[in-house]
Amino acid sequence: MGKTESPDRAIDQAIRELVQEPKRYRVVLHNDNYTTMDFVVEVLRCIFHKSPVESHAIMMNVHKKGQGIVGIYSYDIAATKAEQTRILAKQEGHPLKCTIEEVS
Repeated sequence: MGKTESPDRAIDQAIRELVQEPKRYRVVLHNDNYTTMDFVVEVLRCIFHKSPVESHAIMMNVHKKGQGIVGIYSYDIAATKAEQTRILAKQEGHPLKCTIEEVS
């Protein structure tokens, strides 16, 4: 007798093929000439829960390269964190730009 696949196993395989991982989005901070480095570090610590060392490294990357990836999240989380960053920056009088991009 040849090997046959059980119906349950075939259904499980079909479901795995249909279910896809959610798309991921990177949150990007953009450098400007007005937002202070200390404020960027504070945003990274408070909103993105980065350590002080990691916050400083990301901030320096943004400062030197013009922009930097803060993290990669599902869409809802990325959009929420970007919006929280924009709101906090506006409240504090900083023009800090924060965007999201789909990871391809």
